[in-house]
Amino acid sequence: MLKIKHVPEQLFDVTVFPIMMTLMFTYLFGGALAGSTSEYLTYLLPGIMVMSVIMTTMYTGVSVNTDIQKGVFDRFRTLPVWRPAAMVGYLLGDMVRYVLASLVILGVGLALGYRPGGGVVGVAAGILLLVAFSFAFSWIWTLFGLVLRSEKSVMGVSMLVIFPLTFLSNVLVEPETMPGWLQVFVDVSPVTRLVAAVRGLMDGAADVGEITWVLVAGLLLVAVFGTLTMHRYNRR
Repeated sequence: MLKIKHVPEQLFDVTVFPIMMTLMFTYLFGGALAGSTSEYLTYLLPGIMVMSVIMTTMYTGVSVNTDIQKGVFDRFRTLPVWRPAAMVGYLLGDMVRYVLASLVILGVGLALGYRPGGGVVGVAAGILLLVAFSFAFSWIWTLFGLVLRSEKSVMGVSMLVIFPLTFLSNVLVEPETMPGWLQVFVDVSPVTRLVAAVRGLMDGAADVGEITWVLVAGLLLVAVFGTLTMHRYNRR
């Protein structure tokens, strides 16, 4: 968090980028896909919120890799602190960024006319679920940050994973409008399940099955990639 204090432009990816994404997709596709921007915004906004936050998670791995190259981790290892503190600190700090990105998108949506059916409670629950899953998802990129040899490599590999997951999902359109072979991929995508869970909470029609799937998937991600990350970190 102190890095943000000294270099506030680090927040551009969770402020300017989400605003740009929301406005761009609302006005580019709203009239063509839903007949009006207001109707499309109701469907789009929870999806854009998930897309923006999930895309932001890759910067955790980039930060880890950058600090390794600069020798920051060598200093951490000499300090009398809890060994996982350095890795967990990145993730907890980034959770603040995820919340900020979600609130920025919500604010833009409300200004454009978005009215969530789930009210304050539904929106808060949706954001909480999104942030919790993003925390778990970020452990993948911390492992990449430890394994790959440069920050460009981390970003490149992360983009190869995140872009198909986010754009080939239910963020922008209903999966039923896609070819059958593509629906097979979309239906099993974790981003699709996360969007469905968040959208249901924000719309006031919570899907217990999707919420449970997201929570279980998040726990598995932490168990698998958290363990692999700490094993790799302790061996460096």
